[in-house]
Amino acid sequence: MTNDLVILGPAPFSPAQADAIRALAPGAAPQFDARSASIARIANVADTPALRASMAVFAQAQSLDAVIVDGTRRLADFKLVAMDMDSTLITIECIDEIADYCGLKAEVSAITEAAMRGEIKDFNESLTRRVALLRGLDASALDRVYEERLKLSPGAEDMLRGVQALGIRTLLVSGGFTFFTDRLGPRLGLDVTRANTLEIVDGKLTGRVLGEIVNAEVKARTVAEVAAQFGATPDQAIVMGDGSNDLLMMAIAGLSVAFRAKPVVREKASVAFNHVGLDGLLALFRP
Repeated sequence: MTNDLVILGPAPFSPAQADAIRALAPGAAPQFDARSASIARIANVADTPALRASMAVFAQAQSLDAVIVDGTRRLADFKLVAMDMDSTLITIECIDEIADYCGLKAEVSAITEAAMRGEIKDFNESLTRRVALLRGLDASALDRVYEERLKLSPGAEDMLRGVQALGIRTLLVSGGFTFFTDRLGPRLGLDVTRANTLEIVDGKLTGRVLGEIVNAEVKARTVAEVAAQFGATPDQAIVMGDGSNDLLMMAIAGLSVAFRAKPVVREKASVAFNHVGLDGLLALFRP
């Protein structure tokens, strides 16, 4: 396999960063992208444990992202980009923000964090426990979260425009709620969305989820099904996520991207974006 080492920054490289990039792979000549002063590529590198260790030290010291990708692939080779929603496509955990409106954000957030780190193995249980705490909350709190607190992650819109321009289909698959995915879908031109449905009766949350819970297994199954729907295999899918419940769908993908992710996810993903936005995806592969 021909590998490329790609260095990405959230801002133009400083002279010191450029020098550090040149020193990262001795004997190789980095190519600095003419279109952006925050992208560099070192072609035809050997993917070795020593290089990986050097990359990790470099990335931490320089506050840059350094990743290895298959130099023979192109972004246009992929047919589907599948994204988690909370803390991936958007900056918040919706359930935590909903809980804030009934004074229970700390309690719900603690369960959310433990689940995302993988400390609570049963996602269904963790979601059921959190949603139960919302019982009796006026459903207008969902509108307020969407209007006042939900923000797209850095680079989200540019990333989506870039992949959509290539004819790549998009899937938003979330352990969060349809109230938000149903709004983000048309807003962002997404092809498919799937999430959990909160039960609402007489304008109040009942503390229950309707239907099958979208857990890690369901996420992976949805990626495979939607890929097939568009005539693709999972190997032609890119999956982006941040928490442990994203690992199964990331594992079946041709490329997995850990975005500002928990350590367990960063360790297992193809590439990790800790500093750049979601639009870093557009710079991974050669034109």
